[in-house]
Amino acid sequence: MRPDVFTKTLTDDRRALAGWVVGATLTAVMYASFYPQLADGQMAEAVANYPQAMREALRLEDLTSAAGYLGSSVFGLILPLIAMFYGAATGARAIAADEEAGRLDLLLAHPVSRTRFLLHRFAALAAGAFGIAAAVFAGMLAIRGGAQLASISIPQFAAQCLQLAMLAIAFGGLAIGIGATTGRRGLVFMVTAAIGVLAYGLHAFAGQLGIAWARYLSPFYYYIGSEPLRHGVPWAGAGILLGAAVVLVAAGALWFNRRDLNT
Repeated sequence: MRPDVFTKTLTDDRRALAGWVVGATLTAVMYASFYPQLADGQMAEAVANYPQAMREALRLEDLTSAAGYLGSSVFGLILPLIAMFYGAATGARAIAADEEAGRLDLLLAHPVSRTRFLLHRFAALAAGAFGIAAAVFAGMLAIRGGAQLASISIPQFAAQCLQLAMLAIAFGGLAIGIGATTGRRGLVFMVTAAIGVLAYGLHAFAGQLGIAWARYLSPFYYYIGSEPLRHGVPWAGAGILLGAAVVLVAAGALWFNRRDLNT
């Protein structure tokens, strides 16, 4: 019996996914482990010399608390960018890679509709995003005591990791939507990554640019703007990220079903 598209995608991408999981987890654990050395206030004193606008934009105003430190560095900068690039790279492969390689015609020759094929690829991307988030969550729990992070509860860590998965899924949905429309892998990755970098800058610097309202246009606001490490799951933010991914994938599926494949 042939495996379905979802299972085969996870099987074929297992090495790449393992790399994302290991890389994200080790990076998170390494930087989170620095917190005890920074909690004495020396880093906060150094940061106090930075311009006020920079401190606000990069969330550097509370580096002495565990939630403040992780929210500005690990979960505020490093991991969300990893999640964004995971979504961009994996979403770019979902449709466009097979189409550019000339394999998509053969894959669609099996009894599977274009819509089902695309949805299974999106589901595999989402499963990978949750795998990365689960591994990061396990890593945080493993060092929680030794790295003096016990002031952050287990549900609060879970909330932040859930948001990490939602962010990856949102950018993955964007990449799949663009890939289903264009069929060009390089273009998909570049456009998605560029949008991601611009969205991060918009979230960070909108206030300093006098357009504070514009941060609501950035997925990074819905990822961390409600501070899950302090307040738990922001269900509205999670719903907006997931809803955006669903809309983008649905739009891509609609166009994918109407266009001719690139040859």
